[in-house]
Amino acid sequence: MSTTTGARIMKLCEKVVSDQVDQAVSSLLRGNIIAVPTDTIYGIAGLVQNSEAIKRMYNIKRRDEAKPIAISVSSVAEFSKWSTSDLPEGLLDALLPGPVTVVLERSEDLNPDLNPGTALVGIRIPDHPFIIELARRCGGPIALTSANISASRSTLNIQEFQELWPQLDLICDGGQLGDTEFSRQGSTVVDLSVKGTYHLVRDGSAKKETVQLLEKYKLEAR
Repeated sequence: MSTTTGARIMKLCEKVVSDQVDQAVSSLLRGNIIAVPTDTIYGIAGLVQNSEAIKRMYNIKRRDEAKPIAISVSSVAEFSKWSTSDLPEGLLDALLPGPVTVVLERSEDLNPDLNPGTALVGIRIPDHPFIIELARRCGGPIALTSANISASRSTLNIQEFQELWPQLDLICDGGQLGDTEFSRQGSTVVDLSVKGTYHLVRDGSAKKETVQLLEKYKLEAR
């Protein structure tokens, strides 16, 4: 563990280490914002149900509060608590974990201070064991957004978002996540809130595979 101005840097082991997850969970439960690797790019994370943490995430990114932030959960089983949907059986299990954000109708259990201007919520399960275990141990969803200033390019290593370090409590360093511009595209965002249809909100890194899967389940583009 090394330290820098405003943040501790924790180099993640190749396999998930319980103590490292515990440190990240402890930081989140104290209301802090941390940086984490995902299956696409680096993100910053806070607890969804902590309104102050949500505000801090917007401030750190200098993000327009009208732009929604996605949430990350540990399993498909959690979707029913934080969203409502009528999807073909097995679809979510086929899509996730993976580089896809699924947009659905939000449930009343979700913090009303998260994305108050929309009835929808984007939900992710990144295919990254550290993030999955982190969400599981937090006992609730994690707000997750890219680790960069809003509208600037996404980041593939922790040095690329060094300007954010002073505002973070913990930086979970998962190493270099990719080495091409394509790697920076982030997750594919697909709106499944209207029964029987899909709408691609953002192409992202898994557009082709996602569309093929949705059409396999007989969903139509809108």
